[in-house]
Amino acid sequence: MLSAQKQPEKKKKLQKKYQSGVRPFMQNLRGKAKLQFFLQYLWDYYKLPLAAAAIALYIALYAVYGHFTHKDTALYAALVNVAVGETLTEELSSRFLTAQNLNTNANTFRLYSGLYLTDDENSIYHEYTYASRLKILASIDAEQLDVALMDKKAFDAFSQNGYLSDIDELLAEEVPALHQQLAPYFVTNTVILEDNSEDLLLDSSAVYHAETEDYPMGLDLSASPLIQKGGFQETVYLGIIKNSPRMHTVFDYLEYLFKLNSSSLYK
Repeated sequence: MLSAQKQPEKKKKLQKKYQSGVRPFMQNLRGKAKLQFFLQYLWDYYKLPLAAAAIALYIALYAVYGHFTHKDTALYAALVNVAVGETLTEELSSRFLTAQNLNTNANTFRLYSGLYLTDDENSIYHEYTYASRLKILASIDAEQLDVALMDKKAFDAFSQNGYLSDIDELLAEEVPALHQQLAPYFVTNTVILEDNSEDLLLDSSAVYHAETEDYPMGLDLSASPLIQKGGFQETVYLGIIKNSPRMHTVFDYLEYLFKLNSSSLYK
């Protein structure tokens, strides 16, 4: 009841404060006092319209900024269990755009790095495995991963989970000339179509069994001039993600990695 009695009094004070005599009152104020009164007046009577106007202005400016700074992603690639230096990183990404005569102000190449997959609990990279798996899955689901460059452990993991295309069939159908040149570097691996891993969690005495299929899922990049510059002690493999919507750019990237002549590949 106490608050209900005070509210009418406050309303009367505001009405008295900002009635028709506001302008003569402001004329009697000087300097800082006049500014404070004016700001208080705006806040009391126009704060909602001003807030709405500020939000609308922000949205408009953000849209304009996004329009002029937007870049199309030509290709998404990932380095998994593979570490490269700054120079090779540039050659594997931005220089591909230059080789394709793509405007780097309007296009970009997204290269994910720092991704590690390992089951070895003693590995220094084991703590990054969970986050890396989430990043890889999210990127594949969002169709924001086209190719992966990886070591044997990561290649096996990508293969078993069914992430990779049949590179033999894909290239034979889409770019026969490229298929012919890269066929010596095809690497076969195994995809797990179905298994009883869930049963093993419920019954430790159960025997693991799986239905699998083998087919060429990757490329051995040992013959790639760019990869040779990296001085890797182990083989680096490339796999093409099944749901990539940028397959023709992927083919261009393969040609770029092996320094092939693109003019002869698409006849």
